[in-house]
Amino acid sequence: MTNRVEIGKKVSMARKELGYTQQKLFELTRINKTTISEIENGRFTGSFDIFERVIDAVGLQFEVTSKKHTLPNWDEIENLFSEDDE
Repeated sequence: MTNRVEIGKKVSMARKELGYTQQKLFELTRINKTTISEIENGRFTGSFDIFERVIDAVGLQFEVTSKKHTLPNWDEIENLFSEDDE
C-alpha cells in the first residue's frame, strides 16, 4: 500500500522533473508552500481536495485498487530465526 511518505516522494520527484520550485507550484495551485512541503515530506493530513490539486499540477493521479495480501517468503523467515551453529 502506498503511504503519505511514498506519495510525497513521488510528488517531489515529479515537481523537480518538471523544473518547478515549490514557489512555482504555489503559483499554479494557490496552495501554500508550507502545505506543499508537508505533502512532499509525508506529514500532510489535510483535505483530499488539496492533495488532488497538487498531484494534478505535477501530472500525477490517485488510483484506488483492491488490497493485495501476500504471504511471507518462508525461507527468509526460517533464516531469521535459525541459530548459528558456531
